[in-house]
Amino acid sequence: MTANVAVETTPEVPLWNDPAQSLTTRVSALIEAMTPEEKIAQLYGVWVGASNEGGDVAPHQHDMEEAVDLDALLPAGLGQLTRPFGTVPVDPAVGALSLLRTQVRIAAENRFGIPALAHDECLAGFAAWGATAYPVPLSWGATFDPGLVRRMAAAIGRDMRAVGVHQGLAPVLDVVRDARWGRVEETIGEDPYLVGTIGTAYVQGLESAGIVATLKHFVGYSASRAGRNLAPSSVGPRERADVLLPPFEMAVREGGARSVMHAYTDIDGVPAAADEDLLTGLLRDTWGFDGTVVADYFGIAFLKTLHGIAGDWAGAAGAALRAGVDVELPTVKTFGAPLLEAVADGRVPEALIDRAVRRVLTQKAALGLLDPDWNPVPSALDGADLDDADALRGRIDLDGPGNRELARAVAEEAVVLLSNDGTLPLERPRRIALVGPNADEPTAVLGCYSFPQHIGVRHPGTPLGIELPTLRDTLAAEFPDTEFTVVRGTGVDDGDVSGIAEAVRAAQDADVVVTVLGDRAGLFGRGTSGEGCDVESLVLPGAQQQLLDALLDTGRPVVTVLLAGRPYALGRAVAESAAVVQSFFPGEEGTAAVAGVLAGRTSPTGRLPVSVPRGAGAQPATYLGAPLAHASEVSNIDPTPAFGFGHGLTYTTFDWSDLVVHAGEAPTDGEFSLGITVRNTGERHGTEVVQLYLHDPVASVVQPVQRLIGYTRVPLAPGEARTVRVEVPADLASFTGRDGARVVEPGELELRFAASSTAPPLTARVTLTGPERRVDHTRRLHAEFTQDAVPGD
Repeated sequence: MTANVAVETTPEVPLWNDPAQSLTTRVSALIEAMTPEEKIAQLYGVWVGASNEGGDVAPHQHDMEEAVDLDALLPAGLGQLTRPFGTVPVDPAVGALSLLRTQVRIAAENRFGIPALAHDECLAGFAAWGATAYPVPLSWGATFDPGLVRRMAAAIGRDMRAVGVHQGLAPVLDVVRDARWGRVEETIGEDPYLVGTIGTAYVQGLESAGIVATLKHFVGYSASRAGRNLAPSSVGPRERADVLLPPFEMAVREGGARSVMHAYTDIDGVPAAADEDLLTGLLRDTWGFDGTVVADYFGIAFLKTLHGIAGDWAGAAGAALRAGVDVELPTVKTFGAPLLEAVADGRVPEALIDRAVRRVLTQKAALGLLDPDWNPVPSALDGADLDDADALRGRIDLDGPGNRELARAVAEEAVVLLSNDGTLPLERPRRIALVGPNADEPTAVLGCYSFPQHIGVRHPGTPLGIELPTLRDTLAAEFPDTEFTVVRGTGVDDGDVSGIAEAVRAAQDADVVVTVLGDRAGLFGRGTSGEGCDVESLVLPGAQQQLLDALLDTGRPVVTVLLAGRPYALGRAVAESAAVVQSFFPGEEGTAAVAGVLAGRTSPTGRLPVSVPRGAGAQPATYLGAPLAHASEVSNIDPTPAFGFGHGLTYTTFDWSDLVVHAGEAPTDGEFSLGITVRNTGERHGTEVVQLYLHDPVASVVQPVQRLIGYTRVPLAPGEARTVRVEVPADLASFTGRDGARVVEPGELELRFAASSTAPPLTARVTLTGPERRVDHTRRLHAEFTQDAVPGD
């Protein structure tokens, strides 16, 4: 096989293959020529795994699906190939060869020559063997840096596109409502504006590389009762509109996302997969989304098996189609024979099939998959000898120096220094006791959707495919003259206390103790963080708190480092640790980033995307609460966090001053203009994150005490100062009123500049004047920041 592989066409190009025609014309002609069976074939995927010998992909067997007969399916066509790289370990080049050979077969076996659209996971990097493991989304949130996240996503997208993948199942735009939920690590944080801006940047990066970004999970999945995975969600219409929906709205409007994945959850008895008001009325008719809606895996079948709103598979398929779901993933089930029979006997109108297949084929046409010169050979295999699979091994590097540099940059910006009594940065200690279950564990930096933790654990004889230095390795590189004593102390969650005495002895003999605690990522109970790994309380897993307390009892300075997927209550360590450093599964370059902060080679700039609780059981609690959600004299439970949303220290100090309000009044369709001066008063370079919160003291419905409406990173050299100005449109004061419409009400507001949700703010009191004003999805979404050097600095 040569690199110049293309689908054969007749001399006369059919209308649907003619690039000179509009997409609408091409797709309409193709639909007109297709049978119902051929249309339906475009509406489902088949879960496959690439062959490590370069042959056709093999259908993946799963305990929730029946075996798939590709020979029987392919004559009608195929809509999607599910996770060709993210199912089994395969050399990337050989996997790309396997995928292209399968695409040739798919195109050859259906009479229109239509290939499949291939999708894979990319939650924290391309989930393929040997691909860069970037920090998890919670770390993206900790950077407060959309530009960096956009660059990372573009790199992920380029790698995926280079091997023949078209669609990525990311980002997760769920807003954290309960930190006990196992999938907190997959989210960007607990504030909808932060989630929206960082998530939209990720979408923009992925789409810039030609990858179809998929927003998930639409909507309400993270608001499950008691933080349990796939549990009922108790969400009112106002919480849904003002907290859960804005990130999706932003990513659709500004990100250009071409796909949305429905959530598993139901809200007030209506499953998202069958919610026509959500998937068609809001998403399409109001927001103008024109891409595809894909099912979360097995989500359409769940309408029968879990939700009980359908009596058979055809009923489930019909309900999803009516709501606006276009593609069944991961494999054919309800959209196969049951749907074909339902169309034939009139239970499901063929018009619903036509509507969905039009969206699918329009996307395929836009990707070039209907063009007469379509070539299945991905760019990474251009010029390769495609007849020799073994010669291809090692040809494609999905973890090159540029990727690792980006992974390091994100990890470094995401490290959050929670507390510090001056012990950090460490000053060349002679002896360090390095203690804890994550001190010498390579995979402690990986989230549950990284390839090694998601797939690799099921293939124990396969190498990791990437380098994962432990914190022991990277600290030793930072301090080559230091003597290290490494003691595990206890496991992540085994409850074993037999090693604590040895850890205490090591601490007593050291100048400083670095204890490395946290999580082990996994799936469905195999870890302490990840999908299906929910917790009853936010106490550290296993016996880690006992280990930490015993180390604190030694009187030696204890630096507590967390490599985790969620925030945990730290007990005495909040007040007694010499320093606390939080890193949320920072990826393959994560331990180098943490070690750099501990040594002072880099200065911490991360800020908390989620609050760190003071008590392990005061959940659910996020900073985004109304007055009744905060501490009061009528309850003995205090939800006040140990460290609030947006908190993070640096190795320098900043002075905020000169608050200026250029106009204290603005109409409800106007804007405010404010400014402050930020000066680095310390001796080291540092980055301050200026956060802007809105407080609405009197409104027609209960409002959060404060909510983030903007932020900007301000890098400053020692002694340097900058004026930070911001234009704040009145639209940012809007909320969902009593009648369900979004309104801007006249009245007094507070605009608070602060270093975190709990830091003392510089407060501007302003007034909106004029009539109440209704706004919609075209409202302005952002405050506009500018920075200028202070003259004379």
